[in-house]
Amino acid sequence: MKKTRFTDEQIIGFLKQAEAGMPIKDICRAGGFSQPTFYKWRSRFGGMEASDAAKLRDLESENAKLKRLLAEAHLDQTPAQLHTRLAEPDLSPEQAKGLYVAALREAFEECGVLLAHHADGLDAVLGSIRDEVRAGLHLTDLVPRFGLRLRTQSMVPFTRWITPNRPSVMNKRFDARFFLAAVPAGQQALHDNIEATESEWLSPRQALRDNWDGRIELAPPQIMSLVHLARYDRVDQALADAASRPPPTIQPEPFDDELGRVICYPGDPRHSLREPAVPGPSRLRYVKGRFEPQGGFEAFFA
Repeated sequence: MKKTRFTDEQIIGFLKQAEAGMPIKDICRAGGFSQPTFYKWRSRFGGMEASDAAKLRDLESENAKLKRLLAEAHLDQTPAQLHTRLAEPDLSPEQAKGLYVAALREAFEECGVLLAHHADGLDAVLGSIRDEVRAGLHLTDLVPRFGLRLRTQSMVPFTRWITPNRPSVMNKRFDARFFLAAVPAGQQALHDNIEATESEWLSPRQALRDNWDGRIELAPPQIMSLVHLARYDRVDQALADAASRPPPTIQPEPFDDELGRVICYPGDPRHSLREPAVPGPSRLRYVKGRFEPQGGFEAFFA
């Protein structure tokens, strides 16, 4: 792979110049790189601070280690099976495997929920594995050491969310896959006190109410995912429905009117895709720091 002569921090600096209003062509001319290169960098680093670059490098290093260490013997499905379930033809089977494993890793390292099988029963080793994580080790290191088999079958692809082509409110970029899984019996989700410092079990409707009342802050993909989940009475219903269909891809399209910024979703008259991708309102308006549907709180569930 050809390496850029610029560090990640320098690249973020170029992007910050554009955010401050400097013409992109002038930035490219001064830096000696092309505009396509600039846009490629923006899709990768857009919205990041310099401090985020080190975190991204660590994550990519960890993902590379996952690919090397997690042979198929540590998974309950083959990469080809995972690729089929994810239903993204542009991805390779290895990329699909990486997405599943990354989700499993995050669920454990940040939430304490381990979706895995052990020959002697997970209860026999779960405490030791958690101690190792608190000591600074990663799931990557622990899967082969403890002879774990990751339960990818317990995870169901739910949705894929992509940042709007033009920023809606923030400049953060993402292309995120959401999965559903039931917490295994005997396990309890707990925050890690690093990336998440507080946690609480809430129903989807209650979480939306708390966001509405200003007690918690949710981003639009979280809001719309909770609106979607609020349609189900039980976990097994949500899992069965998600398993019955390919996960939809949602890329919002923002626009401004006389009242401010609006984000619209597939199925909205202003969106380029006419078919709805997920249940719930087809647009959210940004009002006083909160995203809300037309018609008030109950419009989430209409």
